[in-house]
Amino acid sequence: MTDDPVPAAVSVAPAVSAGRLPWRLIGALAGILALIAVVALVFAWRADTRVRSSERDLVQRQQASAAQVTEATLLAKQAQESARDATAKVALLEARLNEVSVQRSQLEELIQSVARSRDENLVADVESALRAAVQQSALTGSAEPVVAALKQGEERLLRANQPRLEPVRRAIARDLDRAKSASVADVASLSIRLDEAVRLVDELPLLSAAEPRRDLARSKAANGEPVPVAAAAPASSSEGVGAWMSRELGQAGRLLADSAWSEIRSLVRITRIDQPEAMLLAPEQAFFLRENIKLRLLNARLALLARQFDGAQADIRWVQGAIDRYFDRSARRTQVAGDLLRQIALQARQGGVARPDDTFAALAAASGGR
Repeated sequence: MTDDPVPAAVSVAPAVSAGRLPWRLIGALAGILALIAVVALVFAWRADTRVRSSERDLVQRQQASAAQVTEATLLAKQAQESARDATAKVALLEARLNEVSVQRSQLEELIQSVARSRDENLVADVESALRAAVQQSALTGSAEPVVAALKQGEERLLRANQPRLEPVRRAIARDLDRAKSASVADVASLSIRLDEAVRLVDELPLLSAAEPRRDLARSKAANGEPVPVAAAAPASSSEGVGAWMSRELGQAGRLLADSAWSEIRSLVRITRIDQPEAMLLAPEQAFFLRENIKLRLLNARLALLARQFDGAQADIRWVQGAIDRYFDRSARRTQVAGDLLRQIALQARQGGVARPDDTFAALAAASGGR
């Protein structure tokens, strides 16, 4: 195997070139390194500047954060204290609210109990007043106490203005209408008529002491009736004085004759007597008869005032029988007294006093709470 000469020559040349290049390469490398170092220094300076500015920023931020943390801590403490105060206030308010609720419920119960007790007291008062009025009406026979009690109860219920008592008001209105429509004797007018009858007793003519008869003209004049009077005819010019005088004398004679006949006729009187004991009444007994009749009429008046209508009717019947037996029934004054007593007897009757049963039932329902 033989060696090639060409390659040997070629290898020598690069060796020689390598001996000359290192300095140049080193210089380039040094320049590059220097440039790199300058750049690195610039970057390092800039990085240090940035780091320092970042540190300053971080410090400022840390300080700000610390201040904020401190402030937040203070605010948190204040918030906690406020929260505790608010919690305490809320608890106090809740306690007061509960207390107010309890007081409100107690007050409502108290108001309801007072209202119920007031209604119950009102119902009890109306019922007691009405029962007393019924008893008074039963004793006196008048519906006025019941009417007054019903009116008073209606006024009290109107002032109370309670819806639960409205049925009681309606019942009172119905009973009030029935009590007003009930027929009740007018005691005042009956008392006045009895007084008039007592006054007429002294003027009644007795059968045993009959008054003399009067002629028709006198009786008409006494009764207020017109008396016919003969009209005097005027004397004409053709008649003479003698004729006129004869006519006047004839009329005077007739009047004188009528008067004489009336006097003669009054001397004898024929009367039919159905009760013979009336003619046996002595004059001194007539006074006691009239006084007894007056006493009976006064007793009837007292009985009417006491609402004892049966006793008044008995006294009036006795007086009517006494007048028919002992007094002249043909006399006008006797007839007037008899008519007056009959009117009193017809009106002096006890009417049925209406009982307020509807009101009692409504009051019982209201007091029972139904």
